[in-house]
Amino acid sequence: MKIRLSKIEDVPQIATIIDDAKELLASLNIDQWQNGYPNAEQVENDIKNNESYVVVNDEGTVMATSMFTLRKEPTYKEVIDGSWLISEDEVYGVIHRMAIKKEYRKLGLATFLFDEFHQQLKDKNIESLKIDTHEDNLGMQSLIKKLGYKYCGIIYTDYNAKRLAFEKVIS
Repeated sequence: MKIRLSKIEDVPQIATIIDDAKELLASLNIDQWQNGYPNAEQVENDIKNNESYVVVNDEGTVMATSMFTLRKEPTYKEVIDGSWLISEDEVYGVIHRMAIKKEYRKLGLATFLFDEFHQQLKDKNIESLKIDTHEDNLGMQSLIKKLGYKYCGIIYTDYNAKRLAFEKVIS
C-alpha cells in the first residue's frame, strides 16, 4: 500500500470513491457533498495542480483519495466564533475531498493519508494543517480530534455552507 499523486487515468476510480462517500453521507442524513460537489472536473483540476493524492494497494487499485495543498484557502480568511492557532498569514496545509472506497473503510486509510500530509509539512518546516467539515459529519470530527486537531470556529464555503474549522500544529 502506498500514497502517490493522482493521475488523470485515476479519475474514474476517484469518482467512484467520491460517489460512495456521497451515498454514505446521504444515508447518515449529512447534507455534505449532496449538491454536485465534488465532481470529476474538480478532481481533474486538483490533479493538474498536483494536489490530488490516492492510496493504492499492491494491485494498483485506488482505495482512497484526498486533496492536499499549500495554497491558502480563501474561505479560511474569516473564522466566526474562534480563531486559527497559527496565523492565516503563515504558510499552511489544507485537506479537502478526503474519501475512502466503501470496501476499504475502517482500515486506517484516512489516518494513513493524514500521516503522509503531516510528514510533508514537517519536511518543509510548515507548522499548520487546516481542515473543515460539516457539523453533522461526526465520523470525520472524531478522527481529526483523535489525531490532535483543535476546533477553531466556523467558516462558510464559497457556496455559503457552514463548516466547522479545525487545525493541527505540526511539530
